[in-house]
Amino acid sequence: MSRTGRIASEAVASGRSFLRRRTAVFFTFFFPVILVVIFGALVRTQPTGGGLFAEPAGYYLPGYLAVVVLFTPLSRVGSEIARHRDGGRFEKLATTPLTRAEWLLAHTLVNVAIIGAASLLIFGLVIAITDATLIVSPALAVLPVFVAIGVALFCGFGAILGALADTQDGVIAASNTVALPLLFLSETFVPPELLPEWFLPAVAASPLTYFARGVRSITYDGGAWAGDLAILSALAVGFLVVGAYAIPRTD
Repeated sequence: MSRTGRIASEAVASGRSFLRRRTAVFFTFFFPVILVVIFGALVRTQPTGGGLFAEPAGYYLPGYLAVVVLFTPLSRVGSEIARHRDGGRFEKLATTPLTRAEWLLAHTLVNVAIIGAASLLIFGLVIAITDATLIVSPALAVLPVFVAIGVALFCGFGAILGALADTQDGVIAASNTVALPLLFLSETFVPPELLPEWFLPAVAASPLTYFARGVRSITYDGGAWAGDLAILSALAVGFLVVGAYAIPRTD
């Protein structure tokens, strides 16, 4: 079987496995929807009012997208590695032509498809139920690229967490420990001016910051996004390479 065939077969198996887990499907699609409804429609933004959620509604679209771009790959890929290790599947995979890089690429493609669909749902919901205004320009065509590259980055990160954690519970704990600070401290929901100056280098060190900045430039303020995309792409390649190397050869 060719490399493309091996990747496609593993991707199909991974996609079917996801669809069989109703809880995973529910939280992937409906948790961010609940978040948008609560903070976008019920707790409405108060521009110039000061404090949290004081920016116009359109400012927070990158944050809503970041929920699925960040949380879902970290937990799904990390948990998948833990399940494979607990079930002795890496021993079996070691006897097949499927390499660790191909395995990770297959699962990354599945996550890109799943999270791409969830992001489209979130995008439409934000436009429909909030007063967010959207900049309509040719740059909107780059938005799916940001989502795909962001998902790939955190798939690589999730593979690293899955290889380091001992159990599925450990993966979930580790992914939440990483994801929660990143979600709120990466120019998603909290503007940089609300943070102390000494903390801003940490914000710049977060991979999610470049996703949020790029998406916001495309959809909200019309700023330059190419630099953010380049940094995000380089980080994605790095995390995928390290993640593929970290995947266990055997259990």
